[in-house]
Amino acid sequence: MSAAPHEAGARTRLYADAVTLGYDGTTVVDALTVAVPDGRITVIVGGNGCGKSTLLRGMSRLLKPQGGAVLLDGEAVHTVPTKKVAQRLGLLPQNPIAPEGVTVVDLVGRGRHPHQSALRRWNSEDDRAVAEALALTDTTDLAERVVDELSGGQRQRVWIAMALAQGTDLLLLDEPTTYLDVAHQVEMLDLLADLNERAGTTIVMVLHDLNLSARYADHLVAMKNGRVVAEGAPGEVVTEAVVQDVFGLESRVIPDPVSHTPLVVPVGRHLGRPVPALAKEL
Repeated sequence: MSAAPHEAGARTRLYADAVTLGYDGTTVVDALTVAVPDGRITVIVGGNGCGKSTLLRGMSRLLKPQGGAVLLDGEAVHTVPTKKVAQRLGLLPQNPIAPEGVTVVDLVGRGRHPHQSALRRWNSEDDRAVAEALALTDTTDLAERVVDELSGGQRQRVWIAMALAQGTDLLLLDEPTTYLDVAHQVEMLDLLADLNERAGTTIVMVLHDLNLSARYADHLVAMKNGRVVAEGAPGEVVTEAVVQDVFGLESRVIPDPVSHTPLVVPVGRHLGRPVPALAKEL
């Protein structure tokens, strides 16, 4: 079921080549190889602690490999200067922390820092990028608010705005729907899908919701214990056998009546239990 990660002629700017990643001598991702298809939406799924976020950290240069390499445009990403990586690749990490007292517009503006230099100061192009990112994430009316004063969902949209303002054509997002209610989750994923379709932006996301993952992904990567169990189109990856293997969950997989992508219906222990009769009104 796993696709060949780097087939001849396949286009990929971002490629993990037998990469091993971990913390304090503990291996989390073990000799994993995966290619990110250009111009597509890739979603990484798996149970808690399987290595999803660790893989994303390695791909974004935040975590140095213990073995193997992550290649960005054919170069080992950890040999490329941080600023040059930031000009090519935008990142929303898990649980980002804003500087104390920073306003929304100032935080989103920090997404433009990789494009600044002694010869290139802030200009109207930066203003446009920030304004567009605020508008896309419906945070324009929050521009002068202090980030720490916002709700969790509002903060998450502001962080996504900062990533969009960076203006790269490759985005890595670690759980971008965290803190968002279901309506805003769909709205945010629609926004990213529109960005991919309109601008050809390559997007890699870690998501927890398997059904939303199947709906929005072009390429799905299912992980378990630091390895890829299956990858490919959602229709190939999301099967009852894979859901059982990766999540330890008995389920039925049926067509989503809206998107026609796989829809996972869990089989709970109380399936078929009689519904209690309603109490009679007094």
